[in-house]
Amino acid sequence: MRNAEATKERILEAAMEEFSSYGIAGARVDRIAKNAGCNKNLIYIYFENKETLFTTVLEKHLTRVYEEISFTPEDLPGYAAKVFDWAMTHPHVVRLMTWYSLEQKADNITERTSVRDKKVKAIMDAQHDGLVGTTFTPGFLLTAIMALATAWTPTHPFGPSHDPDALKVPSETREAIARAVSLIAKGEEN
Repeated sequence: MRNAEATKERILEAAMEEFSSYGIAGARVDRIAKNAGCNKNLIYIYFENKETLFTTVLEKHLTRVYEEISFTPEDLPGYAAKVFDWAMTHPHVVRLMTWYSLEQKADNITERTSVRDKKVKAIMDAQHDGLVGTTFTPGFLLTAIMALATAWTPTHPFGPSHDPDALKVPSETREAIARAVSLIAKGEEN
């Protein structure tokens, strides 16, 4: 059994590289098998098909994100800074998510939806408790935070091209993102 688990892990690693480079449609099971050092049929035995393998890889890495970045609705600027740091140090995961968004061929990731719903509810509760402004809906706030925090990743169409100097001093970009999120989260003062 240990050998099977080690083989599955090698397949997942090779698949991560393949999918983050080529997406679902462009990925080749032959290359994944070769890079994993296994027979192509094992991939189908363990994962059924390419889409299931993609979903498994994506879920594995999204779980890492959820575990490594704690959500803090009472400190949305701090959360945005953590997401920025994580996204900048894990470009393969960001590329994988970009391919997922572009292709929309994999099954809906239920854990991702569940985690998003919990974050939206936590923001709503923070708004109710007066910790976060109510100018924007919780869903809008979460979307704005994620968009700002990941805007300077290499796959984003605007951040690197519109503001190429921002990554020369990432700490300043991180701080600017946190300030922007602070202003957005505070909302308009009545």
